Amino acid sequence: MHTRSFSSRSRCTASRTRARLTAGALATAALLVSACSPGGSSVASSSAATTRTGAADVPVLAPLPRTAPAALTPYYTQRLTWRDCGAPGFRCATMKAPLDYEKPGAGDVRLAVARKTATGSAKRLGSLLVNPGGPGGSAIDYLQQYAGLGYPAEVRARYDMVAMDPRGVARSEPVACLDDRQMDTYTQTDLTPDDQAERDAVVASDKKFAQACGARSARLLRHVSTVEAARDMDLLRAVLGDAKLNYVGASYGTLLGATYAGLFPGRVGRMVLDGALDPSLDSRTVNLEQTAGFETAFQAFAEDCARRTDCPLGGRGTTPTQAGDRLKAFFRELDARPLPAGDAHRELGEALATTGVIAAMYDQGAWGRLRAALTSAMKDHDGEGLLALSDSYYERDTSGHYTNLMMANTAVNCLDLPPAFTGPEQLAKDVPAFEKASPVFGEGLAWASLNCTYWPVRATGEPRRIPARGAAPIVVVGTTRDPATPYRWAQSLSRQLSSGRLLTYAGDGHTAFGRGSTCIDSAIDTYLLHGTPPARGKRCS
Repeated sequence: MHTRSFSSRSRCTASRTRARLTAGALATAALLVSACSPGGSSVASSSAATTRTGAADVPVLAPLPRTAPAALTPYYTQRLTWRDCGAPGFRCATMKAPLDYEKPGAGDVRLAVARKTATGSAKRLGSLLVNPGGPGGSAIDYLQQYAGLGYPAEVRARYDMVAMDPRGVARSEPVACLDDRQMDTYTQTDLTPDDQAERDAVVASDKKFAQACGARSARLLRHVSTVEAARDMDLLRAVLGDAKLNYVGASYGTLLGATYAGLFPGRVGRMVLDGALDPSLDSRTVNLEQTAGFETAFQAFAEDCARRTDCPLGGRGTTPTQAGDRLKAFFRELDARPLPAGDAHRELGEALATTGVIAAMYDQGAWGRLRAALTSAMKDHDGEGLLALSDSYYERDTSGHYTNLMMANTAVNCLDLPPAFTGPEQLAKDVPAFEKASPVFGEGLAWASLNCTYWPVRATGEPRRIPARGAAPIVVVGTTRDPATPYRWAQSLSRQLSSGRLLTYAGDGHTAFGRGSTCIDSAIDTYLLHGTPPARGKRCS
């Protein structure tokens, strides 16, 4: 996933949080814009628009020393005080971590943790830490709303199910930027500017967002990186009494898990990385490749839509290109004349409509809802359905309140990687490359990539290969038509990891585990319960 951006870094979260799309859960899904991987190299020039940075071109993430510095001992040996919270069976605690790992005495950050103890009487396998992605998605919400009750019974019987909101996210000292009304304005910024005044408006919007974050979250902004969050995970592992970290991460959560493996290879237990990011890519490449991923997903949606009687983009025989042209024409109409959308303060303009369509690309289970929303908007001039899809992506509730998902998302992304572009002039030269990657979404996703350009804190990360030499087998799951984390990212990460084992799902949607494939679920359950990774080259459909 990013803030109003549609990029990998802009939001990489598991669509498996289905309750949210069918109930609002697109939020943990992920739009790109800032990049879904750590680190960032120098900005690529527009002449290199089709050049893909390869894993061999970037340095390796080096492991940390096996023995932690003495200054970190109080953190590794702390005791948690648990209390009942949320649904029955869940307990919560607060863990302390150093704000700055290089200066442990300079202050702490308080991290929220939740746990549901193993339900069975058989021998425990330890804790299983879960993370749904983002960056910015609440792992505790994910645990309490899905993983703690929805993971396979055999897994929940043997593992304590655990979640920790990463630093800066939700209950863990959340990053704060704009207020709700300001977020409404920000999400409606026109990302297909027609003239210099509209380009200036995009820049002004990004600057205002960045300045607000700098003013309201100055203490945190330098210390919400993926590397720091991975180090927090090792503290939690030790505090829970586990010798190894067992982990299931989806979308951006795969970057967290891979980074942990790179820093602490000897402490990797059973690790599943579902909907993988490629940590070796720079921000621009990530954004461009995710843009192509959304185009692939849209073409699959369009092909499916054309076979149905309720398709608003054309009937039988309509090609994906024709469907895309009709959708783009509709977006242009909204740019000139927004539609009423059942909201006293907002109309459905091009920006929110585009977000609504992209939101539904994360899970083919939402395609029917998207067809209905497009029909209402295109034929009945009612934008309420598309607005609701957009709100689910941004985690905006019916009272108009936003979670801090998009604020944390931008803060992490902009710290992990240098910006994709130095300014609007450079970006404008690269728009054709994005439009080639996606004729439907390319221009908007290109301009969404500008959000880290004016960030008040310099990036501390850069692209890194992660070999994690010495780690136990790590299962990397890739979906062939994943919109947010393209399949080739899973292929790349599985090759980088010295113990990586690629598990392929030939299908649609973002992530694969727990989304209806018995083949995928069985392979992962077997690995979690018995430690046996899938056979090399295993492919499911």
